[in-house]
Amino acid sequence: MNAALNPVASPHVMNTYGRLPIALTHGHGCRVWDTNGKVYLDALAGIAVNTLGHAHPKLVPALQDQVAKMIHCCNYYHVPDQERLAQMLVERSGLSNVFFCSTGLEANEAALKLARKFGHDKGIERPEIVVYEKAFHGRSIATLSATGNPKIQAGFGPLVEGFIRVPANDLAALKKATAGNPNVVAVFFEAIQGEGGVNPMTVDYMQGLRALCDANDWLMMIDEVQCGMGRTGKWFAHQWAGILPDVMPLAKGLGSGVPIGAVVAGPKAANIFSPGNHGTTFGGNPLAMRAGVETIRIIEEDGLLANAERVGTRLKTRFATALMEHPGVRDVRGHGLMLGIELAKPCGVLTQRAADAGLLISVTADSVIRIVPPLIMTEAEADQVADILLPLITTFLAE
Repeated sequence: MNAALNPVASPHVMNTYGRLPIALTHGHGCRVWDTNGKVYLDALAGIAVNTLGHAHPKLVPALQDQVAKMIHCCNYYHVPDQERLAQMLVERSGLSNVFFCSTGLEANEAALKLARKFGHDKGIERPEIVVYEKAFHGRSIATLSATGNPKIQAGFGPLVEGFIRVPANDLAALKKATAGNPNVVAVFFEAIQGEGGVNPMTVDYMQGLRALCDANDWLMMIDEVQCGMGRTGKWFAHQWAGILPDVMPLAKGLGSGVPIGAVVAGPKAANIFSPGNHGTTFGGNPLAMRAGVETIRIIEEDGLLANAERVGTRLKTRFATALMEHPGVRDVRGHGLMLGIELAKPCGVLTQRAADAGLLISVTADSVIRIVPPLIMTEAEADQVADILLPLITTFLAE
């Protein structure tokens, strides 16, 4: 077969991913099919993107309708669904306004610009932002600099300056790292670190951080790109702590697969940008906005917040019950349908073994199995995930 026609070879595509030898053709609900007709249970959802699964019967006709009307127009003009989606996000977050872009990286980049301009507007010449060990905020030079993973930073220096790195869930360490520093303008963190190993910030820590930001006039910026949009059973993961951020980047699950990013801002950050300070070509286009509007509408109509919490609890309980006494398992953690199973040794081989057994997962931070399925997953499907994955884990740990 000509290599260019081989569905599991991409010789003309830049080699930036360690791909499995699988090419997917279509999906329905929580299942997808490859070019050989093999079916997989999808517990990855395009890395927490396919909120409504595949070919959702309410989403598909809405997107078909929009494609037939208008896919894109630029931001020289008002886009009615921008205002509609912005209002929906403001109402569900308790914040003030929204900037739309196309990816989580762009949303995080915009957040960093907001923080710097916030500092400059206060007369701080070299603003500094607190970020975290094991964080992941993107792969542009600025977001890579904010990321806490030396492995993916290697080869791309010099990195952007202006970041102070601290460990998660340690308020004393943060206070020590920022003591007497007048240049600190913001604290930037994921409510649940995704790529870093599904590491949740505790409720107490987030509440303490909110108080610290208020006391010091810092922006609290919470990256909800992966853990937001209902994944934990609330709209946004920080809402379990009963706090409000000043800046909240979103993406991934917001459009159920259509590329979309957003920065939701509270009163302290809502008016930092003015015309000319920031912009985007594709961000906020009619197709992406319709996808966002319909995603939120369907999540609510179908009760998917409660479903994410219920099904996630069942899945977490099954894994914890079966694995937590095993010496090769360090932790089972996460919230709702964002779960991580940390093993005592690197376990990247499990992505292929799971796929061979008809299950799509990922391994992140070398030794953490990540499970982030569509929010439509049923308890029966969750049981199937556990039934497939548990024997693979125990066999692997016995090797």
